[in-house]
Amino acid sequence: MKFSALIDMITGRDEFTPAPAPAGSPVWAEEFDGPIAWGTRWVGDRTSAFRHCDHNPDDDKLDWLDPGCVTVADGMATFTATPAGRTLENGRQAWRTGLLTTEYSDEEFRVRTGDFVETRVRLPSGTGAWPALWTWKDGANEVDTFEYHPDNPHLLELSNHVNTAATYFTDEGAIAPGRWVTLGTRYGARRVEWYVNGECVFCDDTGVGPDWSAYLILNLSLSAGEHHPAPRGPEPITFDVGHLRVYR
Repeated sequence: MKFSALIDMITGRDEFTPAPAPAGSPVWAEEFDGPIAWGTRWVGDRTSAFRHCDHNPDDDKLDWLDPGCVTVADGMATFTATPAGRTLENGRQAWRTGLLTTEYSDEEFRVRTGDFVETRVRLPSGTGAWPALWTWKDGANEVDTFEYHPDNPHLLELSNHVNTAATYFTDEGAIAPGRWVTLGTRYGARRVEWYVNGECVFCDDTGVGPDWSAYLILNLSLSAGEHHPAPRGPEPITFDVGHLRVYR
């Protein structure tokens, strides 16, 4: 049995779903079995992907980053978003929310060409939720393992912004609000592969090139309403993550 499958069965996180066999050996992992290692491993109050570092209204986001919005219990991280007492530059009310990035951390861990990343998440149900696992470095180098919006309840957005390629993956059996799903991406030089519950669901023909590297970002954004509905009320919106692992 694969290590990731064993962990999920032990912790009882939904029904067993196998992960794809990773190429190489585990080189980095976050199991969320202890307090967040702020500063050492993770940073949660800023990212260079946001124009204002801790918020970014340019990208149809209501986010205002707050490390206190990421908590850990029972081997799981929970991102919680709530209305903030702040107003964005566009006049909209900001939401306090959580983001984890390896950028600016002491480790400064980066994924690179050939790596395989895997995460297990519970998709949120709150209107306006916009969770994602993605990469970023020097204003670019973005590959999205997934983006999700509950108004498209059975759809994941899978994108390579380094050498443009993308698809909408739909599966009513695997993708739904409140459902646990295992997601993975292999960053190939000539093609990137995306996996859902152990199955390769999309391969591009562009890849990331031989010298690519980037920081990891795992976060819960809030849509501002331009492309997807904004939150409809003040109730908290949550997003759960079981693990994040990198194989090389």
